[in-house]
Amino acid sequence: MDADAVEAFFATLRAANPQPASELEYTSVFELLCAVLLSAQATDVGVNKATRRLFPVANTPQAILDLGLERLEGTIKTIGLYHAKARHLIATCRILIERHGGEVPRTREALEALPGVGRKTANVVLNVAFGEPTMAVDTHIFRVANRTGLAPGKTPLAVELQLLKRVPPAYAADAHHWLILHGRYVCLARRPLCWQCGVARWCDYPDKTPAPL
Repeated sequence: MDADAVEAFFATLRAANPQPASELEYTSVFELLCAVLLSAQATDVGVNKATRRLFPVANTPQAILDLGLERLEGTIKTIGLYHAKARHLIATCRILIERHGGEVPRTREALEALPGVGRKTANVVLNVAFGEPTMAVDTHIFRVANRTGLAPGKTPLAVELQLLKRVPPAYAADAHHWLILHGRYVCLARRPLCWQCGVARWCDYPDKTPAPL
């Protein structure tokens, strides 16, 4: 995909969805951090079901600590890996209070120092909460970037670095939302819906799928 195609690709995605947003439900930066931390190997739908139970009773670091590990696990037990995620969230809340005055830090280094927070989670928080043009490469973005020829790479980090180089600045703030949504609903893993795809003409994928008969 050449530079002109990349420009057209993102212009089309923006025209179809001018204000993309995360499908995770949250009302504060801390709630966003919690939701993203809980989302590893889980769907946004599943995380939202759990946080609808959690946030009304505990949506600050101190409130999570006051809830305690056992009650926290009981509240989020519908999410996969909930035991480990609950321990990570408790430890993260303790660090937020002890080192950051109960606030979510705004630097990658500080975010990635939180238990259960890796590069992808940090990128989501930096982008969604603080408006930084980061690329949180999940399975959807990894697939779309490779399949379309937009930013091929063998690892999520390689794809992220390619995207940071290739996405025009005008689209950088929202690019990861568009790519996630495109991968989630159109460029599906098993059989992409190429006949419904608004950006198919700029995509390098050689085996585009026809409309079903």
